[in-house]
Amino acid sequence: MRQTAAGLTSVSRRFTAERGLAGFTIEEVCDSVGVSRRTFFNYFASKEDAVIGANPDDEYRSFAERFLARGAGTWPQVLTDLIDLAIEHVESNAMDPREHTDLMAALEREPRLLARFIGMTRDRDRQMRGLIAERQGVGVDDPRAVAIVSILATLMKASAETLVDPANDTDFATILTTSLDAMRLVLAVPTPL
Repeated sequence: MRQTAAGLTSVSRRFTAERGLAGFTIEEVCDSVGVSRRTFFNYFASKEDAVIGANPDDEYRSFAERFLARGAGTWPQVLTDLIDLAIEHVESNAMDPREHTDLMAALEREPRLLARFIGMTRDRDRQMRGLIAERQGVGVDDPRAVAIVSILATLMKASAETLVDPANDTDFATILTTSLDAMRLVLAVPTPL
């Protein structure tokens, strides 16, 4: 099931990047993946949904359970746990650099997809702050929770950009953990008076 959804998303992203949403049909996507139109609609309500990908609610529930199960800890541990779970997520979904490139090209080509993606990102950031607040017993606007979400978003974005660089030969986990280590080194430097 996961493989079928991933195939539909991959082809939808590629077609959107190449032709725009109006430049292909759901039937073309289905033919490329080798499934029926009905199967497509078992996974996605529209081409837009297929381009965006997996059901964010299902992913969030799974992520939330695993994150909260790790229990309260130090603030640096919260960030480490989030990085570990992000790596697990990317590796379990076998993120292909080409698919990421296709998604970015599709978002650039289709402004309404970009607007939707930005909205989903904001929602995900709010959810993440809520999870951190719940786990750490603080308010959702706690500056530490806000900072961790911002740091994670920045590290993930930079790591994804490095991953898709044609000159890159390093896996996502190494890229992300190296970025985290560099960030920690920078933050360890005392603040000048």
